Amino acid sequence: MTGAVVARRYANAIFALGRRKGDKALTRHGYCLAVLGEMIDGSPELAMTLKSPVVSVEEKKAVMGKLLAGVKADAVMRNFCFLLADKGRLAFLREIASCYGRLLDAAKGVVRGRLTTAVPLSGKKQSAVKAALEKKSGKAIELTFTVDKDILGGVVLSMGDRVLDASLRAQLGILRDTFKKGG
Repeated sequence: MTGAVVARRYANAIFALGRRKGDKALTRHGYCLAVLGEMIDGSPELAMTLKSPVVSVEEKKAVMGKLLAGVKADAVMRNFCFLLADKGRLAFLREIASCYGRLLDAAKGVVRGRLTTAVPLSGKKQSAVKAALEKKSGKAIELTFTVDKDILGGVVLSMGDRVLDASLRAQLGILRDTFKKGG
């Protein structure tokens, strides 16, 4: 089985379990998984420990126990992570967290995106852009704001598999192509 299939199955399982417990449990599990995923991303040593066949299951459970205590995980999340350790699936924890996040976003109607500008936007401007996009889409939007001086001006908005490139760089490229074609 590929990692994506394994991650999706485990994410669906913990999501279904959380859904039975209610919205609070879904959100709490999402928070725990997101924090654990960030810890794994931020620590190559932790990632290697969880993947290593040399480290025993009991040692992995001890590490997970400390991490879970740090994020104040409930018994369900604790048992879930220990099950992953028993089944040799802790290596997929980051992917499971990512899949769970997508399931949680879909259940709550949240759309995630990234807005790239040539210059940093003030907090007030960021809020205004986010509010305008939410009004236009009719959905809650979580935006990440990034700066890329190479776009020269304008914005590039990525949401899901859609990209709106209204950057000066893109406009100049279109103009250049038009001149090349003789139009």
